[in-house]
Amino acid sequence: MRGEKYKTLTGLDCLVKKEFSVLKGYRVALLANPASVDRKLNHITDLIYEHIQISAIFGPQHGLYGHTQDNMIEWEDFIHPHFKCPVYSLYGEVREPKEFMLHNIDIMVIDLFDVGSRYYTFLWTALLMVKACGNKKIKVLVPDRPNPITGNKIEGPSVNRDFLSFVGLHPLIIRHGLTTGEALKMIQGELNLATDLEVIPVKNWERDMWYDETGLSWVMPSPNMPTLDTAIVYPGGCLIEGTSLSEGRGSTKPFEIIGAPYIDPYIIEKDLKEFRLKGVYFRPLYFQPTFQKYAGKICGGIQIHVTERNLFEPVKTFVAILMAVHKRYEKETLWRHPPYEYEYKKLPFDILSGSQKLREMIDRGESLENIIALWEKDEEKFKERREKYLFYE
Repeated sequence: MRGEKYKTLTGLDCLVKKEFSVLKGYRVALLANPASVDRKLNHITDLIYEHIQISAIFGPQHGLYGHTQDNMIEWEDFIHPHFKCPVYSLYGEVREPKEFMLHNIDIMVIDLFDVGSRYYTFLWTALLMVKACGNKKIKVLVPDRPNPITGNKIEGPSVNRDFLSFVGLHPLIIRHGLTTGEALKMIQGELNLATDLEVIPVKNWERDMWYDETGLSWVMPSPNMPTLDTAIVYPGGCLIEGTSLSEGRGSTKPFEIIGAPYIDPYIIEKDLKEFRLKGVYFRPLYFQPTFQKYAGKICGGIQIHVTERNLFEPVKTFVAILMAVHKRYEKETLWRHPPYEYEYKKLPFDILSGSQKLREMIDRGESLENIIALWEKDEEKFKERREKYLFYE
């Protein structure tokens, strides 16, 4: 039976209730970002500092404060003016902690809000930290958080091992339906990592719950993840990053708005209706990005309006968008060239989708049904793999 509505407690809330007793007497470091807050919106750094001296703080992509706007924009280490400890960047050429960064640490607390999509880089920053701490015999504590787009829906292809990258360092499918704690435990188990890894579970959360059913406030985990609506479309929308299309960065609706200067919004909207996709409405529009692709140029495109989120299939939907654009504008170059997320040889779309297969099928003009069949076996295998690592019903 579902727990009382609007009473979900994160792993951090559970630690707060116990006044961080599990950390007392140890040298503690944190891996966190702006969304690392309790249900009262107090940040984990402030909460822990009330009880324990912090030895070091680590931040992922976009920084401890979420201040870097785009992907592949790096930030530098600094000394925190209030906590008087080093703050280390784990995004850039250095994406896993160096040995000197882990000196004088007994416990590493990893509190990163994942949005349920394999290519969101926070999970991989966390994994690299787990591996590094295992090598140094440092205990890792993960206060868990809900998967905001539910834990019972999965979708998309897995990553071929030849295409592992910083948008997928382990073979997960795109929409994996795991919490951060579950994902790390699963990867630890499959890789036989020796790290002492403990997860503090979420309370009063069930797998079919969306984030707005938890009573928890949404804090942007990254600058282009402003709302739950963004997270709902993101498992498909992020594929657009691997193309020449604008994914809506530089607009107020990133990943919900898609387009390019050469697109006629009314024609593409008509083409998309033919797919008869469930739970979504495509609204034709024009927009002008203020930065990133086509900055300052008028783009034609569509806005994705999710009308029934329990029926909406984001990966299928955005593949249909790419199929429609590719067929209608076959003379335009659709696939973006590297570099992308520190991969300099393979095409960005291939590392996002997990192999070259999806791109090649779109190029050949194969049917949406045939393309979906590409990942149905991946989904079945992934369900079996993840079953023993699930904490929540």
